[in-house]
Amino acid sequence: MTLPDELSARRLLGTGQTITAVAALVVLTTAVALHALTGHGPAPHQYARALVALLTIVYAATLVFRAAMVLGAWNSPVIRVDATHRDDLPPYTVLVPLYREAKVLPTLLERLAHLDYPADRLQILLLVEADDEETRAALPPLTAPFEVVRIPPSTPRTKPKACNIGLARARGEFVVIYDAEDRPDPDQLRKAVLAFDSLPDRVVCVQAELQYWNPWTNWLTRCFAAEYATNFSLLLRGLDRYRMAIPLGGTSNHFRTDALRALGGWDPYNVTEDADLGIRIARRGWDVRMMVSVTEEEANSRLGNWIRQRSRWIKGFMQTWLVHTRHPLRLWRQLGTRRTIAFHLTMGFPTLTTLANPVFWSLTALYLCTGTRHVEALYPPVLLYTGGTTMIIGNFLMIYCMMAGCMERGLFPAVRTMLTIPLYWALMSLAAYKAAAQLLHPSRRHFWELTDHGLVTAPPEARTPTPTNQTTVA
Repeated sequence: MTLPDELSARRLLGTGQTITAVAALVVLTTAVALHALTGHGPAPHQYARALVALLTIVYAATLVFRAAMVLGAWNSPVIRVDATHRDDLPPYTVLVPLYREAKVLPTLLERLAHLDYPADRLQILLLVEADDEETRAALPPLTAPFEVVRIPPSTPRTKPKACNIGLARARGEFVVIYDAEDRPDPDQLRKAVLAFDSLPDRVVCVQAELQYWNPWTNWLTRCFAAEYATNFSLLLRGLDRYRMAIPLGGTSNHFRTDALRALGGWDPYNVTEDADLGIRIARRGWDVRMMVSVTEEEANSRLGNWIRQRSRWIKGFMQTWLVHTRHPLRLWRQLGTRRTIAFHLTMGFPTLTTLANPVFWSLTALYLCTGTRHVEALYPPVLLYTGGTTMIIGNFLMIYCMMAGCMERGLFPAVRTMLTIPLYWALMSLAAYKAAAQLLHPSRRHFWELTDHGLVTAPPEARTPTPTNQTTVA
């Protein structure tokens, strides 16, 4: 079980990417210097104008693609499995990476103990860092199906490294990951087995839906819950419908164990190992499908905690995009034209727009306050009006998508909160700049920003509205 180096985020750039970046920098610097010395060639502001035009195209393409996936989800058949009881269930392994989770450990163990699966065919591996005295001290005496696996304190200190160690010890025909704060449906493992039974062998992963049980804690959790609702109830369903590569969620993804090992497991250097694995599955010619079963999680209710988590996610998306574009022609041959374009519109371009947002917002404010005289060098009339139209329509389109996600999940009081969602996007840009800074710093490139859990007291159990479009598998 070895992951090829060319598919690992251990290095920031591949050889070809480094050569291309250096060559582009040399050509641009030479051209600017030539213009400054001789007056020949494009002026520097013309390069900036071309960059603005390119980013405007990227914005428009990203917005249209996302809206198309959301709208396509309405007619997407969702796999719904009736978890009928059967005696011939295969062995199943649950991986639970833990680090400084003593606060939520009692609730976690209780929920895992209530999974509706035969104990003699269940293996629950608690992956605990060897130097995490806090979590180890909070562990009560455990019996089967629980097993504690100590993770050696070696670099990189990441969740995927711990999961790979757990995968090497997995005895199950299928394997799933749950995080410390997860509240999966008790019958989710049974549903996953029946889903795999009904699907062709090329489907090596089924992803359950994630949602937050505390959307009403504050404004931040409302926005976060709406984002998850849009992503898991609409966007990923749209990707599923059109058979695009699906970036997996960080938990509740159920795998065929032999296929996961054949893929080389998770990349221990990628801090969004889930999204990366979804792309590698697609490149292998295999499929991921969405399954109707819910795992509830705790939404971050504190800004600093949210920024740490979101910057890690964005850094991982950057890593994943860079890794899979090291050999663009090979990526295109493996995914095909349609899915390659979708990969860029899902993993790479949204991050670029998140980084560019503060710049464009500042230029917009400057234009509104002073007119065109300070921005005309970057914005000829055609580009100015095109960019303005893209910004206005695009923002309304994304607000609509978020509202649609709220309606699909039954988060009706959060619909009006989506009118303030641009403030949430501003926070995402702040996290994106932090992510970019860490990515460029070698000692922080693979650093795993820990998310604190147990900040909010769990409410009584809540049920998820059943999607209207679904395929039932008996």
